[in-house]
Amino acid sequence: MEPESGTPGASLPASEVAGPESSFSRREVIQSISVQGAGWLSSPLWSPRSKARKAKLEGEMSSDGAWLDDHSDFTSAYFSRRASVINDPQADMTPRFLKSMGNLDIISHKDRCDCQDSHDLHDPLMKALHRRTSVPVTPILSAPGKTDCSLRPSVSPCPPICLCSNKLPFAPYVRPSVDPNSVPCGLGEGCPWMRGLLGGGLRWMGSVAELCQGALNHAGELLAAEGCALSLVRKIYSGESDLEEVISLTANGCSQAHQKILQGVMELVLATVSPINLRDAQKDPKFKVDSKQCLKIRTVLSVPIKNHRREVLGVVVMINKRKGCDSHPAFTSMDEKVLSNHMDVLGMVLENIQLYESSRQEAKRSQALIEMAQVLSREHHSFEVLLSKMAATIMPFTHAQYCTIFIPSDQTSVTEDDQIIFSCVIHLECEELGSTCQIYRREHNISDIDLSHACETMRTTETVNMAKRSIESERSIICCPVRNERSENVIAVCQLMNKRTRDSDELEPFNRYDERLLEDLAVYCGLALQYAQAVQMTEVRRASIEVTEEILAYHLTATEEDIKALQETTISSAESLNILDFHFTDFGLPEDATTQATVRMFLDLNLVQDFNIDYKSLCQWVLTVRRGYRSHIPYHNWSHALSTAQSMFAMLMATDQLQKNFSRLEILALMIATLNHDIDHRGVSNSYIERSQQPLAQLYGHSSLENHHYNLCIFILNNTGSQILSNLSDEDHRAVLHMIKRAILATNLNIYMQRRGEFFSLAEKSRVNWRSEKQRDLLRSMLMTASDLSAITKPWPEQKRIANLVAMEFFAQGDKEREEFKTKPIDVMDRENSTRLPYMQVEYIDEICLPLYKAVSKLFDSCSPLVNACKKNRKNWLHLAEGTREENLEDNCSLYFETE
Repeated sequence: MEPESGTPGASLPASEVAGPESSFSRREVIQSISVQGAGWLSSPLWSPRSKARKAKLEGEMSSDGAWLDDHSDFTSAYFSRRASVINDPQADMTPRFLKSMGNLDIISHKDRCDCQDSHDLHDPLMKALHRRTSVPVTPILSAPGKTDCSLRPSVSPCPPICLCSNKLPFAPYVRPSVDPNSVPCGLGEGCPWMRGLLGGGLRWMGSVAELCQGALNHAGELLAAEGCALSLVRKIYSGESDLEEVISLTANGCSQAHQKILQGVMELVLATVSPINLRDAQKDPKFKVDSKQCLKIRTVLSVPIKNHRREVLGVVVMINKRKGCDSHPAFTSMDEKVLSNHMDVLGMVLENIQLYESSRQEAKRSQALIEMAQVLSREHHSFEVLLSKMAATIMPFTHAQYCTIFIPSDQTSVTEDDQIIFSCVIHLECEELGSTCQIYRREHNISDIDLSHACETMRTTETVNMAKRSIESERSIICCPVRNERSENVIAVCQLMNKRTRDSDELEPFNRYDERLLEDLAVYCGLALQYAQAVQMTEVRRASIEVTEEILAYHLTATEEDIKALQETTISSAESLNILDFHFTDFGLPEDATTQATVRMFLDLNLVQDFNIDYKSLCQWVLTVRRGYRSHIPYHNWSHALSTAQSMFAMLMATDQLQKNFSRLEILALMIATLNHDIDHRGVSNSYIERSQQPLAQLYGHSSLENHHYNLCIFILNNTGSQILSNLSDEDHRAVLHMIKRAILATNLNIYMQRRGEFFSLAEKSRVNWRSEKQRDLLRSMLMTASDLSAITKPWPEQKRIANLVAMEFFAQGDKEREEFKTKPIDVMDRENSTRLPYMQVEYIDEICLPLYKAVSKLFDSCSPLVNACKKNRKNWLHLAEGTREENLEDNCSLYFETE
């Protein structure tokens, strides 16, 4: 093999390391060579090509060695012959490439330090020459067993101190063999610092600062620098990056001005992600700080610290290369390369340590978040206790001695001139007792606590970390604002003070992880405060609602005189009140008689006896329901409620099948629902309520009026003195309320239109499956609609009067829509269509009413008067519509002749 074909990492056989008495197998030799090659991977002269050559060499050595072992006779003869050539004193040991160099001088080791004006090692020829001269020759050519390995010379390049030489060392110098772990790094021999660092892996237990300090000491000694500094990249709140000083400038006589200048150089390296090598910094006026300063910056070398993704983790700077063999020493390109490679290894290890530390801190943070979430989920009797428990959660994680939460008063306006007043201050103190800690809540006067940092945070709305800019060495402080998520206003301030080290009582600054924990606490405090405020507002609103309900109940409940009068009045019979007739009308009926008729319905249906209803409570309930209807509404008033209830009563009394198959609870629910189905109606439809965004629409979302009617019905049933369901069992009470709600919601015509097809199919079969709850519910719903629309079945004069009342109410809503929404209302609500009322009534009967009454009469023959009366009224409306059309034609003709 040719000497120049060897790999530098494989230049030293294992026998030299182990001594002459040690013996290794072929596999052991290869493994030893691989270990020595690890140092070469970290050297400044490493390249992918040399790595490939090393792998190739190892493969060749494995196969060649096996062949030589199998042909021992040839091996012995070959190495004996080659050894005789090497030991010949006349043999020319100069490598062939040196012979071709002509008149170039070959200098000895002792002359190298006198060289001046060296060529740059970046020259390709000089690189190749340096690489070839660094390859040891003798060990490869020596026959095993013929020469003592301990006495063999090894060839080495110029020591690191002579990298500034102005002439390249063409001839190798001979030095004794040494332990490879103690050789100097930087020129291909393998760096013990790198090997030790990489070999440790994640077992490195030191801090980041200790790691950086060790790397800086090693690199500074290697490059013979007078001073050095190192800063790491830190992410700031805006998402940008800045440099955080880890190791300050170590040179003697450095001032604040020097540090600021070098900080600028490091920031430039961070921005450009490129090294900076100032060989003569004195030419730059920025480096002439003060002639009186004992330290003058002559040379500067600064390189970035990168990870394997080439992301910058930090920046290192070296100043003033020490004088050795050059009167004007400067950092060379080789120095830059050596430093960059060392910083690459540092970046790799540093990233691993940072990732490990980050994962450890994230685990702690996750634990703290879980504990704070658990605290927040529990019920507490006051928000101060809640905040105290959450603050106590993070104190063991941050090792803070004090944690304080400042809550400003509601009247505080945060400006630069105004004084901030805190209404509540929660102050906690942590006392560490070995591996545990005890947290106390101290009762302090607000005047005894320093509020300056909290006030500053309130004004700036930013986190304040006093560890970086406070000149007070006896304490470190972090203040973080607590924001309202909706308004982004600062509603409180969280503060940590005095972070203690684990092993002593010395104070140390809060780091970024502490800031994040405090910010997490601020988020949870914000949630807690908002929750407390929401609970407080809820309590206030609940109290307000209770007061409103009390006022409503007072004004809604009938007077004692009216209750007593109805209670003592003799109730007329159903026949005399005519409430058994489908053609009943309350027009002209005294108001007192309407309430008596309602009571009579409950009496004749035996509801009072069956459910043990207190008679006075029934009288009060009926009078209260009557007062619940708005008297100024033209149609949806108490008269309509009575008419609906009477229609249901008439159908129930006339149809034995209904009384026989409906349960007593169902009949009770239907009667209560008919009387309350339009209570507190506002004279407008659901669509208008939704379009005008009234509170009812926001409260219920759909079927706003029907839901409101049901809730007011329940309110009256629960009102003191009106509790007619008080004697029902809990199960019956729940069942009847459910049926009441379903019945009231069924009066929404949209629901009727959705379900009537199913009912019509049921009517075609003329049979109801009374065992099916679904069919029973459907039947109850259709009977509710039939009762609600029963005005169309009244005698013609009453039907015409009621139709005009409905039109009056609809046209009033149309006027509101035209004025408020600037849109044209639908035809039935457009006042301009008032002359078309007969046509609209005919359409209403054909599309809504008549199909329903036909279906009901098919199921129950006793209800046929309803369909017959509906047909008569349709005929009258149609006749009126045709007469209106003839009048319009006559008016148009007369107008035509007058125009002519």
